[in-house]
Amino acid sequence: MQRQPNEPGTAKAKLKRRSLITAGAALPVLAAAAPAAAQTTVLVEPGNVQQTIQGFGGMNHSVWIADLTAAQRDTAFGNGSGQLGFSILRIPVHEDRANWSREVATAKRAVALGAKVFASPWNPPASMTESFSGGKRLRYDMYDEYVQHLNDFDQFMAGNGVDLYGISVQNEPDYAHEWTAWTPQEMLRFCRENAGAIGTRVIAPESFQYRKNVSDPILNDPQALGNVDIIGAHLYGTQNADLPYPLFQQKGGGKELWMTEVYHPNSSDSADLWPGALDTGEHMHRALVYGRFQTYVWWYIRRSYGPMREDGQISKRGANMAHFSKWVRPGYQRITATANPQANVYITAFKSGAKIVIVAINKNTAAAYFPFTVQGGGNATVATWLTDANNTLAASSSPTMTNGSFGAQLPARSIRTFVIN
Repeated sequence: MQRQPNEPGTAKAKLKRRSLITAGAALPVLAAAAPAAAQTTVLVEPGNVQQTIQGFGGMNHSVWIADLTAAQRDTAFGNGSGQLGFSILRIPVHEDRANWSREVATAKRAVALGAKVFASPWNPPASMTESFSGGKRLRYDMYDEYVQHLNDFDQFMAGNGVDLYGISVQNEPDYAHEWTAWTPQEMLRFCRENAGAIGTRVIAPESFQYRKNVSDPILNDPQALGNVDIIGAHLYGTQNADLPYPLFQQKGGGKELWMTEVYHPNSSDSADLWPGALDTGEHMHRALVYGRFQTYVWWYIRRSYGPMREDGQISKRGANMAHFSKWVRPGYQRITATANPQANVYITAFKSGAKIVIVAINKNTAAAYFPFTVQGGGNATVATWLTDANNTLAASSSPTMTNGSFGAQLPARSIRTFVIN
């Protein structure tokens, strides 16, 4: 158990770990697979754009755990050697205004390093809530006051040098055993009637398990959808089959789709277990390729199960995230590529102008060699970085691309990023 005894969310952590097993969302167990007899060419199609990436990042909650130190802020949001390159910070909207100032220092440094900052509330001020059979909810006569509470936080952060990119209506309204609950109809009513008065981008509904019954009503209501800028979701126990969202593709034009919280596969194991940490990289691949999310945001940035260890160093799970976050920057576009050329091999590709970034994961116990073809590509040196049992974000040998083609080996149980200029 990695949460401290006094840390809120212990029961939630147990449920989330359990849901990863019972919901059928667990990713495939590592299997020893021989290299394919016939090599499958990985085809990268820069002309086939899927979604624009907004960034990668994590949560800082200075009341529940200690704030990041100055050095740790740079490790999280800087993009030099030994840094994660995160471009998104999530912070809480504390119900107690006396705690608002505690989030400023890390948020200011994240902004200075180019990151977006967004905020999620767990509870309104106690004076705005009431008890009911399902726990605690926002009083129906307090919706306008709640909007003012959110706007006050937005303005407080702006006055301290942090322009929030967006603010959520509620963290995990459909879990809410330990915080404020909202039914889908309550969330719909608030988005339709009140969210338009919020002074920054509105994020909703942040379902803990990407339950579509929570977000479908918003997408199906033009007035509510008009007041929401970002459909946000968490992926605790979400089945792979539930990652695609056809209704969003149909009706979410002009809106963003964010994955705003997860830890994967659990919060009990050390983030440095190998090859277990590759599960994080595969989960990112699935969220980006099949979920078509524009962000991937971890829970606590610094934790024994997170991207940064308690000693401030990048973990193996963090290295998996960094293989995306360091080289796939905000504004890059995900492009089509051969996603699964061999069992337990996962390919994700992106572009920015003429630059191509490919992230390749091999979870097999044997190395795998693949020819890569970039449609319309020319001649270039391909810069590469590798993380495996013995390396962490290490620069590795660079193949040469000729007429848009190159070959590369993916070492056993590894994640490798290729950057083609």
